[in-house]
This record gives sequence, C-alpha cells and structure tokens, in this order.
Amino acid sequence: MSDHTVAGSREPEYDAIIIGAGVIGGAVAYELARRGHRTLSIDKGPGAGYGSTSASSAVIRFSYSTETGVAAAWDGMHYWQNWAEYLDAPDESGYAKLVQCGMVLLIQGEEGHHNRVMPLWDRLKVPYEYWDRAELEQRLPTFDLDLYGPPSRSTDDDFWKDAHGTMVGALFSPDAGYVDDPQLAAHNLQRAAEAQGGEFRFRTEVVGFTTRSGASAVSGDRVTGVELADGSTVTAKVVVNVGGPHSSDINKLAGVYDAMNIKTESIRHETYHVPGPSDMDFTADGFAVADDDSGIYFRPQPGNNILLGTTDPPCDPKVPVGPDEELGEVTSEGWETNTMRINKRMPTLGVPLPHEKKGVVDRYDKSDDWIPLYDRTNLDGFYVAIGTSGNQFKNAGVAGHMMAELIEAVEGGHDHDADPLQVTARYTGLNLDMATFSRNRQMNTASSMSVHG
Repeated sequence: MSDHTVAGSREPEYDAIIIGAGVIGGAVAYELARRGHRTLSIDKGPGAGYGSTSASSAVIRFSYSTETGVAAAWDGMHYWQNWAEYLDAPDESGYAKLVQCGMVLLIQGEEGHHNRVMPLWDRLKVPYEYWDRAELEQRLPTFDLDLYGPPSRSTDDDFWKDAHGTMVGALFSPDAGYVDDPQLAAHNLQRAAEAQGGEFRFRTEVVGFTTRSGASAVSGDRVTGVELADGSTVTAKVVVNVGGPHSSDINKLAGVYDAMNIKTESIRHETYHVPGPSDMDFTADGFAVADDDSGIYFRPQPGNNILLGTTDPPCDPKVPVGPDEELGEVTSEGWETNTMRINKRMPTLGVPLPHEKKGVVDRYDKSDDWIPLYDRTNLDGFYVAIGTSGNQFKNAGVAGHMMAELIEAVEGGHDHDADPLQVTARYTGLNLDMATFSRNRQMNTASSMSVHG
C-alpha cells in the first residue's frame, strides 16, 4: 500500500474499493480505473469470476419488462459484440466470445410476457421477428408446440395432464445468444482494469467497515475504508458492494441493510447439461429458447449439447442458502423435472437416465422483484451493485458504466435520491433511468419475476 499524506493528514490509499471480482465487479473496477480512479478489488475467491459468475448461463437476451431493463440489455449486447475493443488490453488466456445464435421467446396465447416486450422493442428499435404459428412450425419442426402449463413439477399430477391448447407463435431476436466462457470474461475485465492501474487481492475477506465517526451508517456518516480478516485496514474514498451472494451480509456489516426498501437474498440454483437431439446439430442450428409454458430456458452448448435452466416459476422451490454454505449435488427431483420439461417440448431429445445427471449447482443473489440494485446507500460513499446474479451477466459492461457514472455524479454533489440520475448508454445512446434500480423503489409487480438466463 502507498501512504499518501496531504497537509499532515493521511489521504485514502484508494479512490475506490470494489468488494467482489465477478463479472459485474470486474466491470465496475474497469470503468472506474479507465476514468483515472485508483481502484482495489477484493474477493474471497482464488481468482476473478470464481464465484457465481462461473456458473452463469451467460445468456444474452433483451426480453425484460421495463424500458430501462430492455435498454440496458440491448446496449449491454454491444459490449460483448465489441469485447476485445472495449477492453483495450491483452489477456494471456484469450477473450470470451459472444455466440449470436438468436433467441426464441415462445408465445403461449394473446396474453403473456411478449405483450410487455414487443412495445419496448419497437420503441427502442431492438431488432426482432414475429413468427406466427405456421412459421414457428417451420423453424422448429422438432418441437411439440402444445400447451401444458402453467409449469408444474414432475411429482405433481398436473404435470401429466394432456395438452390444453397450442402455441400462438414466437418472438425471435437474432442478436441474442450467449457468451461462451463466463469465468474468462471476468478474467478479461481483471486484465483490463489492471492495464488501467487497478489492483486485485484474492483470498481476502472483508469483515467490517471504517467510517468517519467510527459507527456504521449513522445519518450523515461516511465510509472511510474496510477491515480485513487478517486484521488490517484499507482506506478509500468510496466502497462498492458487488459481493453477489455475500451482498446482504456485506450490507449488514455496513449497517445499511435495514434502511433499504428492496432487499436481496442468496438462493440455491441448478442448471443442467443434457445431450442434444439425435436428428439435428443443436450447437450449430439451435437457438436459445425461453419457454414460460414449461418453466424452462435452454441454449446450445458445444458438442451438440444443451444447457438447461429453470425460469423459477412459482412451483419451483426458492431455497435460501448462506453465501458459504455447502450446496451439495444436483438434486434428482430437479434433474428429473427439468429434463422431462424439455423432453415434452423436444420429444426427439429423449429423457436422460437418472444416473446420468450432469449440471452445476451454485447460488445467486436475487432482489425482491428480480430487478438489480445499482445505487448509492444512506452511508455516504458506500454503493451497491447487487441482486444481479440471476440475469445480469449480460449487462456487465453497461452496469459498470452506470455505476461509474453514478459514483462520479454523487461524489460530485448530485442528489441521486431526490433526482435519480439519467445515464446515456455508451453504444446505443439510449437513456438509462437509474430510478429503475433504486434501493428505495416500491417492488415492481409488473416485473416478469422470472429468469430467461
């Protein structure tokens, strides 16, 4: 650490400490460092992106239910499309790549999520195609397009009932897809931040905060640094909580948790790897698919495989889990339910045998309404970029941009709580209304409350 002294008093060692070096934390560090701020990223893990980022499905899609959500996702895609140029720094491990296979949002009937999405896509000029039933059959000839929902578990009687209708059509977004290596993407951001002077410390735990008054989050107080598990203290002008599943505990340490209207929690989550159909090369010819009727989303994987996840419908358990709690293996019920769900939609897939179950178990921090919090807190100098892990991987670049804009504005005197910051998106020029991501917002009941990856 450097010891900066100004007029006989010690200057903070860093302009910003970022807690968490996942893909969002890496983007925050990079965006601040490229603007000339001295940054230190701290993470408990052994390297960048070794937490929940590494288990991300990394789907790039735009089917959000708020205008700012769609605008952020659409602008966020352009970061991935221009990834190496955006980073402007070499990485000895290479670069993560965007695979634009396109995404199909299945339409169950006249009422549905597509009614929120289409007007937003029209207004924001997000390219898409409307496929009617005939075109849907032509494009997805191996799919069973009957309706079986609402989603249920394979242990429920409703799961085995006959179809009660058929799909109306689909929305197809050709620019959607997935990023091939989520952990590498976080490593790319680390190297980019380091090239701008940013520093990283791994296997390091934050256990407390220092404040101007010595107490946490009292009115008018200000954060001055963090306390580490080894007993040392690091000082900074600003601290940003990007702790993923640890975010709630970090907020409690800082004393800001109770004052936030929207909370986050860490929940257990499984994704599954299943072999593709025998009658097509799904890696080369398949799409990412959001299927709210079945309660699943899926996308191609290399080698004619499929990555399969749940949209977290009401029937699926939301199991709170501590950020360091043992997660166990993929559950038999989760595996059977979700492989049967996709088998209903793609009968040529075949149901993998129970002993063949493959997948990833991890945790992510979700907010009360599944919309992230990108905000300041009532402890001056302490910011949050949390509630992100279920669906915000795609927005890493734009989230870093928004947080850097927010931090500079608030530290420059802007009253963000009274006058929410409006951020101009880097690539598309769209407006990003940061009130959407406020800790003080009322829970958004119009949110889709689901995850399409």
